[in-house]
Amino acid sequence: MKHDYQRSESFRAAAVLALAGGFLDAYTYLCRGQVFANAQTGNMVLLAVRLAEGNWGKAVHYLMPILAFALGVLVAEIVRRNSRHAGRFHWRHTVLLVEMAVLIAAALAPVGKWDSLVNVGVSFVCALQVETFRKVRGYPFASTMCTGNLRSGMDALFHGVVDRDMALTAKSGCYFAIIACFLLGAALGGVLSPRFPQGAVLTAAVFQGVAFLWMFGIRELE
Repeated sequence: MKHDYQRSESFRAAAVLALAGGFLDAYTYLCRGQVFANAQTGNMVLLAVRLAEGNWGKAVHYLMPILAFALGVLVAEIVRRNSRHAGRFHWRHTVLLVEMAVLIAAALAPVGKWDSLVNVGVSFVCALQVETFRKVRGYPFASTMCTGNLRSGMDALFHGVVDRDMALTAKSGCYFAIIACFLLGAALGGVLSPRFPQGAVLTAAVFQGVAFLWMFGIRELE
């Protein structure tokens, strides 16, 4: 049975955003000081370790991307709440424009002493993206990390096989396809980032631009 979804919840939009998410993780790790800026769990663990060691300088290093991520969530919600629909221009378009602007600024920042600031910016971008795009085909998902998608995919696969529910099996396939897109983005980041350590981040902005254009066919605004 065919279902209609907002284009922001379509697989195409989710796929290109997952490509961007994987690319950004590879980029910050390979080019900006071996930091994963997409998910903040690791930063929180390292923050706690540095605080326990009494290393306040290092603690601040990990605190900044955490705060940037929190700010990104707030900004996304502020944009959503204060949005005024104008034809096909959705509030998610505004968020994507902000994301692309931050990534363009990151591409202008020289590698080295600006790495911490770039990682903060990427954390902010990832928070905007994960808060703004939370569903694919009606299913909860994340485009900048894989743990939740893997859990949801395996859960749907188990119940789909055991209960012989084709809808759940298809749901699991959607999650695994999103994970594959994330991995493909990370692989592309692994190839391009060492060759273009400063400007490679623009590739993620291109993926977001594709999602931006695709969403102009959006039917229902929220």
